Amino acid sequence: MQANATDKKTSLKVQIAQKIMIDLRFYNEHPITAENPRKAMTQLPKEIAQLISQTSLGGIILFSDNLESPQQIIKLNHDLQLAATNSSLKSPLLISIDQEGGRVFRTSRSDTIAFTGNMSIGATYQEHGCDYATKTAEVLATELNSLGFNVNHAPTIDVNSNKNNPVINVRSFGENPDVVAKLGQAQVSAMQKHNIISTLKHFPGHGDTDVDSHTGLPIVMHDLETVYKMDIAPFKQIIKHDAPGMVMTAHIQYPNLDNSEFIAKSGVKMLKPATMSRKMITNILREELAYKGVVITDALDMKGIKDFFTEDDAVINTFKAGVDIALMPIKIRTAQDLNKLPQLIDAVANAVNAGELDKHEICESFKRIQKLKYDYELVGNVTTSLTDKISHSKTQLLKPENLIIEQQLAEAAITLVTSQNNILPINNRDIVHLIMPDKTKCLALSSMLQAQFKKTLFVTHTNMQNFDITKAQHFIDNANIVIGAHIAPKQSAAEMGGMDDLITNKQRIENIANPKDVYDLLKFAKVHNKKTVFISLRTPYEIAQFNDVADISLATYAYNTHLDSHTHEIKSPIFSALAKVLSGHIKAKGYLPVTVKI
Repeated sequence: MQANATDKKTSLKVQIAQKIMIDLRFYNEHPITAENPRKAMTQLPKEIAQLISQTSLGGIILFSDNLESPQQIIKLNHDLQLAATNSSLKSPLLISIDQEGGRVFRTSRSDTIAFTGNMSIGATYQEHGCDYATKTAEVLATELNSLGFNVNHAPTIDVNSNKNNPVINVRSFGENPDVVAKLGQAQVSAMQKHNIISTLKHFPGHGDTDVDSHTGLPIVMHDLETVYKMDIAPFKQIIKHDAPGMVMTAHIQYPNLDNSEFIAKSGVKMLKPATMSRKMITNILREELAYKGVVITDALDMKGIKDFFTEDDAVINTFKAGVDIALMPIKIRTAQDLNKLPQLIDAVANAVNAGELDKHEICESFKRIQKLKYDYELVGNVTTSLTDKISHSKTQLLKPENLIIEQQLAEAAITLVTSQNNILPINNRDIVHLIMPDKTKCLALSSMLQAQFKKTLFVTHTNMQNFDITKAQHFIDNANIVIGAHIAPKQSAAEMGGMDDLITNKQRIENIANPKDVYDLLKFAKVHNKKTVFISLRTPYEIAQFNDVADISLATYAYNTHLDSHTHEIKSPIFSALAKVLSGHIKAKGYLPVTVKI
């Protein structure tokens, strides 16, 4: 497909289909029932392949449910592209993924390198500049490319200026817009040099919210000066110097950017969210910031949109605002859902024919998408044989030198936040008690500490998911160093995978240790003259709450663990790095990328 394709060669419905990106997380041939539960789509069903071919669908986003192993992922992506080549347009699919690194990571951590995420990279900026932003993006892009992906919805360049932000927090590089811009630009540049289209998100900024747009419609009340200096600044800088292939919109209201209203499907008047604001998408992003690339929505199945619009109206309104691609506007979960895509295409075509949507704008948007595919030579990847793709991936995944970078980042990021008493390092005469969020993290840190002392250290632990306070206090009585850790805030839908996970994982989300229980155990330890350490395993803001019960406080920004598929041992670069700090083998050299008020 040539970059200069026009509406003279391509029908309106095909142009519209190219502006749609769907997910295929689950698919059942028959209706889903208790006897026929939903099934993850890991192989391409014939009827889905035919749907892609018949409609000339533009893009697919894959999630963890779709991704079992490198060979399976490559085969699935290969088959998806073959289906696209059988369409009348023969335009390759945009096959995308949310592979930010850290907490938002879709492929298996035992097959690919996850790193510790953006806030940990922000913690290294003062000493290492953009070094780790570049290196991590290079690795993420190289591995994704070898698996058959061509779009990564990353980096997140939201400036996390709200300590109660439930969805961005450690996904942000920090609270300084200039640093966020530099680190984000480094990642965009590195990914795109390695032939992965980068998506900046979430325009015009999701950093100062205390509502997750997966579960509601946030509003940001910044005045215009703050919006431009804080929220929009990173987008402006990166677009000017290293323009990304894509920019993703936010389902957020910004009344000082656009106070126009819409009528929700309930009949209530509401402010337009950015995703549907022509002023924000066309006037600001396109015209003021001079962005020439492809604009994609955040997932349209999120409650920040779904609660207020029908599926058809959501897509029509995003296109009316100037968006190029509607992400996840419909759910295809059974064979009975297959007609949803042609029906959506028909609805948009009817809106064009009725004059509600501008036909010329649809054509220009279609051409932008084709140019993006042409610029990244997606056709070349489609024509490579499946055998060659699998062979190539074996040389690109889990490279030893890249695993070293992962460990180095974890070690460089750990931050000493408070130190009221110099109680470190631990030595092999100490008796250590760990208070950890769950059993896996108990075992991970315990085994990593034992590795530092060649298994001569005596370690006990309390699993906060199922703890007995009497037993915990007994262990504390017998220890001389007590280390407590906590994770705040709870996991968001973005980390789990999206809206499909909110209900199924509700119990897992709720089964998180109460910070007061951790605090009370550390207080008990202090009263009994024990040395105490508090570790923030996620956003470091909570350290302020533990200051009076901790001799030392550390921030790790991550808590990833995985089971080695060969040795069946728990692996964790961040807990390995933490054990090295606690044992005195390395120093905590990171710097807080956000303000913690002690």
